[in-house]
Amino acid sequence: MADQVKISKRDRIAVWWRSTFIQGSWNYERMQNGGWAYSLIPVLKKLYKTKEDRAAALKRHLEFFNCHPYLASPILGVTMALEEERANGAPVDDVAIQGVKVGMMGPLAGIGDPVFWFTVKPIIGAIAASLAMGGSIVGPILYFVAWNAIRMAFMWYSQELGYKAGSKITEDMSGGLLQDVTKGASILGMFILGSLINRWVVVKFTPVVSSIKQQKGSYIDWGNLPNNMNGVKEALIQQADGRALSMVKVTTLQDNLDQLIPGLAGLLLTFLCMYLLRKKVSPIWQILGLFAIGVFFHWIGLM
Repeated sequence: MADQVKISKRDRIAVWWRSTFIQGSWNYERMQNGGWAYSLIPVLKKLYKTKEDRAAALKRHLEFFNCHPYLASPILGVTMALEEERANGAPVDDVAIQGVKVGMMGPLAGIGDPVFWFTVKPIIGAIAASLAMGGSIVGPILYFVAWNAIRMAFMWYSQELGYKAGSKITEDMSGGLLQDVTKGASILGMFILGSLINRWVVVKFTPVVSSIKQQKGSYIDWGNLPNNMNGVKEALIQQADGRALSMVKVTTLQDNLDQLIPGLAGLLLTFLCMYLLRKKVSPIWQILGLFAIGVFFHWIGLM
């Protein structure tokens, strides 16, 4: 009996690193097939010794493949296990390998967007942006380090899970685990994005609703303040005591809206954009439309 060939950890690390570039040769015909085959080259070289066998292996992995770039890792792990079984004489044909790939890439692709694009990335980005807006260099560094550490760790451990589970992992795909994970991640992602609306979506209506002259003593009398820094100090003290900065109290439309529900305009604008997305309106057209409307409203004095 011939010696059994075994994929080493070093081989799997090489596949893991190469899988980072799985979208490097994306094309409209077979999408990620080039990056997929490129990722598996170290393992295929290890498993197959002749030029003919290696060429046949590459050919079957140049078939159509498309999945979330990070969720392709567990499929790579399962595929490596199947190729290892085949190289050692197990009855695993091309149809079986391609069938496992196609059966896994569909449900796994649906997990990637809500987990990574709608949950992990916005959370890290919001934290990093807050630090950066405060003038801290830690913001961009934190984003770069944290994001890459999370995605690379996920890709490695999910690839190892797929390799160790082998073809048996496909049995779990028939249950409701993927649906539960997708639903939970989507809910968490929408919650995080909803909490960021009030912070990042700012709409201010500038029309003046009322102008009321205030009683003397309720505002800072700038003409009677001491000169130099003593005047600045006195103004700050009076403001801390609750005095207004101006003799006339101006109330804008935005002030009234904020008393009703702070951030209401931004929330309604977000709902409008979501509605337009459901109606298949292109995000590019929405951005251009919002830009044009914003300029027009500012020109007429509404915003």
